[in-house]
Amino acid sequence: MGLIYIVEDDRNISEIESFALKNSGYDVSVYESAADFYKAVRERIPSLVLLDIMLPDESGLDVTEKIRQDPLTGNIPIILVTAKTTELDKVKGLDIGADDYITKPFGIMELISRVKALLRRSGEKAEEKCLRTGKICLDGERHTVYVEDQLCELTYKEYELLKLLMQRAGIVTTRDEILNHVWGIDFQGESRTLDMHIKTLRQKLGEAGGMIRTVRNVGYYLNNDVNR
Repeated sequence: MGLIYIVEDDRNISEIESFALKNSGYDVSVYESAADFYKAVRERIPSLVLLDIMLPDESGLDVTEKIRQDPLTGNIPIILVTAKTTELDKVKGLDIGADDYITKPFGIMELISRVKALLRRSGEKAEEKCLRTGKICLDGERHTVYVEDQLCELTYKEYELLKLLMQRAGIVTTRDEILNHVWGIDFQGESRTLDMHIKTLRQKLGEAGGMIRTVRNVGYYLNNDVNR
């Protein structure tokens, strides 16, 4: 039914949330800090995030803003969980990109109802809907890539690299941004790693590989003008 990330430092609350969601058929992972959540989301995109507004290392509002600004995570449905009850706090959370909120203390039935309603509205699109640019189709749900309806076998990093370029088709993505999104902020390897992955990705995509353009000393972009 979907993967849900719970970001909550109060173990009593996270255990209740996790138990209720698992009993409703969801896969659940729990993280007690924003840092742990960021690391996890780079490994796998969840169907929904249940995000506490008061975390030990960062505000849930700040986390929401970062989720929305990142092209890899921008479409993840977010429910803010907060002990604050003023209308201003709720409005602020919704204004910066949260899809819904729930106020502590809350009932389990209310929690499950809100999760189901949000996933229904979003169509469980957090796994990324199918991306199409020219002859390339990336199916996020099945984690597959097709070029002119022919399956293209990619490694995990090649897939993530292509996905980022397709999500930002027509927009130049810098080398540092690509390394950060695909390899992680703690990447210690050489930047040549990126160049080699671009080279093999182009080769595997065949003629469509020519859509990946290089901006010298800056980065790469996917040409979304199929007539050029």
